[in-house]
Amino acid sequence: MQKRWLVKTPVESTLVEEFRSTLKVDRIVAQLLIQRGITTFETAESFFRPKLEDLHDPFLMKDLHEAVHRVNRAIEKDEKVLLFGDYDVDGTTAVALMYGFLKDKHAALDYYIPDRYTEGYGVSFQGIDFAAEHGFSLIISLDCGIRSVDHVRYAKEKGIDFIVCDHHNPGNELPDCLVLDPKRSDCLYPYKELSGCGVGFKLLQGLCAENNWNQNELFGFLDLLAVSIGADIVPVTGENRILCFHGMKQLNDQPRPAFVELLKIAKREFPVTLTDVVFTIAPRINAAGRLRSGKHAVELMISQKIDEIKEIALAIDADNKERRELDQEITAQALEMIDEDASSSTAKSTVVFKNDWHKGVVGIVASRLIEKHYRPTIVLTESNGKATGSARTVNNFDIHAALIKCEHLLEQFGGHTHAAGMTMALENVAAFKETFEKVVAESISLEDQTPEQEVDLELDFNEIFTPGENRMKIPRLKRILEQFEPHGPGNMKPVFMAKNVFSTDIRLLKEVHLKLSMTQPSSDVIVEGIGFNLGDKIDDVASGLPFDVVFTLESNKWRDRETLQLNIKDIRPVL
Repeated sequence: MQKRWLVKTPVESTLVEEFRSTLKVDRIVAQLLIQRGITTFETAESFFRPKLEDLHDPFLMKDLHEAVHRVNRAIEKDEKVLLFGDYDVDGTTAVALMYGFLKDKHAALDYYIPDRYTEGYGVSFQGIDFAAEHGFSLIISLDCGIRSVDHVRYAKEKGIDFIVCDHHNPGNELPDCLVLDPKRSDCLYPYKELSGCGVGFKLLQGLCAENNWNQNELFGFLDLLAVSIGADIVPVTGENRILCFHGMKQLNDQPRPAFVELLKIAKREFPVTLTDVVFTIAPRINAAGRLRSGKHAVELMISQKIDEIKEIALAIDADNKERRELDQEITAQALEMIDEDASSSTAKSTVVFKNDWHKGVVGIVASRLIEKHYRPTIVLTESNGKATGSARTVNNFDIHAALIKCEHLLEQFGGHTHAAGMTMALENVAAFKETFEKVVAESISLEDQTPEQEVDLELDFNEIFTPGENRMKIPRLKRILEQFEPHGPGNMKPVFMAKNVFSTDIRLLKEVHLKLSMTQPSSDVIVEGIGFNLGDKIDDVASGLPFDVVFTLESNKWRDRETLQLNIKDIRPVL
């Protein structure tokens, strides 16, 4: 599919010159900062040196005072407290963080991760029954619970109190309990984009303040919070940037044994970036909940026993390999089903169902299908006599809002603008597919049907290196841009565009990846680049043909030598 390139409007040159002289940085860096809303020395200092003392007061969050008092009462009276976390990365890191911090302060503490297949997403009646049978009088839900109105009522009937720590959008009715969620309409907390783990962290921060506990001890768990922020794809702005910046520093400087082992298995070396976390650590943690149990992921993250860590890490890595194989197999089957569906060529959405697909990978498969058929996508399978599945979307199309219009056919659903999950009766699948297609067709814009590639600014190859710089080494510009880390929504890695480029060498790696040496007529610089899965663009870069290229600045390490390499995002011929 041909992407639409969205090139940001260049910042007015007088503003750039004024700002660069204030900060003593070059034009490129100044423009990138201004595009991110960083226009003063003070905001630049906050961006490059985020301070933990700038975190918001946790007691600004609705119900947090009361939640702190309820936890303290449980500690004082030696009540049994159960941490109930979702089975994904955000939920399991939240449980690991809260359990790891509280276990030395309250012995009567345990955790529960629901089974993806027998219990499904969120708070479960089985989990509440487990709490009642084992004498727990307080449940703290993490990364779930905001829509668990019936479950909280059921818990109350059994004499169990509830504190919900969630970051998802509330429904029309809140559970009848203490609810910590910055997205609830009556919550005045100034930052709305915390991860589920982040909301749990704010509860612990409040406990530290109330009990005069050492907050630095809590900050020692920020590596878990950074992993949750990266994996859950929440904005890396504001308070999340502060938490993630220091969490990544913790992860690199004093890594917990679990992450050391996972990175070793993945053959990755320190230091790592948030992107490395998203593609290396997070999938392995997720794999435990997809194929086995999220409880294994929690055990891995809280353990200090090296032998136990090695054993769990190897098992989780095996799960991840199996997950990849299932993902490839089911994606191939789903693509075949789409190709055989006569209505697919004109459809605005994709809904596919097969009763024996593995429930643990349907969300990943939905993302894979969008790479081929760019439209809102839902992949369904059968579980416990119901059709259950995951939804993924394109551009700015709100998948959660679309599901609300189909809720009469659903038994349960929840999620975000960009991703959601749902359960329905098997006999409703056909009607749901028809209704969902109608909803999407009526509301999706032309822009949302075309993949987009954002570009920060144009950059000629001769601007990558400063005059006199050794071109066999990493350029100063690349080293400065590394300080823009951690990257994520709201602070994506800077993306550049170079025009009128010519190839000097072309290779195809593994028949799918495009390896190029490139130059421009106005430049004496030859740069290396790789375009992953861009092998189909080989005719566009044939010798002698000019093309435009979109890229990020990366490095390539080979035998103790590190050189510049462009990560090519897209290519289009010059018309």
